[in-house]
Amino acid sequence: MASNLEALETWAAVLLDRLEPGERGKLTRSIGQELRRSQQKRVMAQENPDGSKFAPRKQRKLRGKQGRIRRKLAMFMKLRTATFLRVRGDSNAVSVGFSGRIARIARVHQYGLKDRAERGAKEVQYEQRETLGFTDADLDLIRDRLLSHLTIY
Repeated sequence: MASNLEALETWAAVLLDRLEPGERGKLTRSIGQELRRSQQKRVMAQENPDGSKFAPRKQRKLRGKQGRIRRKLAMFMKLRTATFLRVRGDSNAVSVGFSGRIARIARVHQYGLKDRAERGAKEVQYEQRETLGFTDADLDLIRDRLLSHLTIY
C-alpha cells in the first residue's frame, strides 16, 4: 500500500506543479472532502482499510442497570461526524484527521494502545481498529479527481 501511495505522489507532483496555488488549494480541499466521505463510510461499515472487519466490542454486563436499553450503539458513531473528522487543505497538502480530545481516543484504537476507559479505572489493552487509512479505491479517487481537475483547466 505504501508503494502505491508513493507512486501516486511522485506521479502527481509533476502535474500539480503546473497549477497555480489557488487552483491547487481548491483541488486539495475537494479531494479532502471526498476522502472524508470515504473514511466515514468505511468507519460506518466498521472495516479496516484492507477490508477486514473491526475487532468486535467487548461484551458489557448490562443486567444490573436500571431502565431499558434503547438500542445497540454502533462503534465510533460520533467519531465519524464532520465535527470530529476534520479536513485541512491548502495549496501544498491535504489532511484528514481527528481533532481535540477525540484524536487521543482515535489514536488508541488506530494503533491498539493501552488506555483508561475513565478516570481511576485500570488500563485496558484496546484492539486495533484502523479508523483512518487509504484503500485502493481512495488512491483511485485521488488520481481520478486530479485528472478531471487538470482536464478542466
